[in-house]
Amino acid sequence: MATRDLGRLAKTVKAHRLQQYPSRDAAAEAAGITRNTWKRVEEGQEVRESTYGKVDKALGWAIGSCLAIAEGGEPALGAEGGDPTAAAPAPPLNADALRRAAFEAARATLPSAPIGDIDAFSDELVEVLRRAGQVADTS
Repeated sequence: MATRDLGRLAKTVKAHRLQQYPSRDAAAEAAGITRNTWKRVEEGQEVRESTYGKVDKALGWAIGSCLAIAEGGEPALGAEGGDPTAAAPAPPLNADALRRAAFEAARATLPSAPIGDIDAFSDELVEVLRRAGQVADTS
């Protein structure tokens, strides 16, 4: 692993924070960390790796960008980063098509599984994805 340049990371985080947030408090709140933890990042001090992921998210970067910066790279825009060249989010899945695909995949992978079990699995998968907002309600 390359040596981390936390000073470089600190400068980059502070520059981007100043563009997006009126204060460290606002940035820290958006990241779900304390002001003191955000301050540690901006001062080039060590923090937990999970903290860097929260900073990434608050700045609209892909997870791992803070670590990439500290290792000499550049931040990558995350899904919420406003990159105009990024693909549009996929529309919600069709419940019936998803259920059929899940059934066919389970049947091909587990040919000896009872059909009732495969049906139950397919229905549960659709329901889990519906609760997560990934499946369009057909009702």
